[in-house]
Amino acid sequence: MRISELALRTGVTPNALRHYERQGLIRPARRPSGYRESAVRDVMFIVSGRRLGYPLKDLRDALPAYRAGRLTPELGIASLRERIAELDHEIAARQALRAELLRHVKRLQQQAKPSKKENP
Repeated sequence: MRISELALRTGVTPNALRHYERQGLIRPARRPSGYRESAVRDVMFIVSGRRLGYPLKDLRDALPAYRAGRLTPELGIASLRERIAELDHEIAARQALRAELLRHVKRLQQQAKPSKKENP
C-alpha cells in the first residue's frame, strides 16, 4: 500500500506516517515493488495513544505486545490509571503555578498603586 493510501485509511498525514517509520513505530513490510503492506492497525493504535497523551516512546515500547496480542484489558486499565495519575500530578503542578502567578499579579498591582503621600 502506498503511503498516500495508508494516510487516507487512517486519517494521518503522509509526513506523520514517515515520522512514525523513522521513529520505529511502524515497520510495515514492503513488497518488492516498495509498496507498504497494511499497517492500519498499528497506526490506529498510535493515533489512539497520542490522543490519550502517551509519548511516542511509550507507544513504541507497547507496540510489540500489541502486535502479539499480549495487551490485556487489565494491562490497558493499569496503563490508563498510570496516565490519569500523571495528569493529576500535572494538574496540581499547573494549579500551584497559577496560584504563584496570581500572587505576583497582586504584589505588582499593590506596587503600582500610587501612595496617598505621593499625591498632593
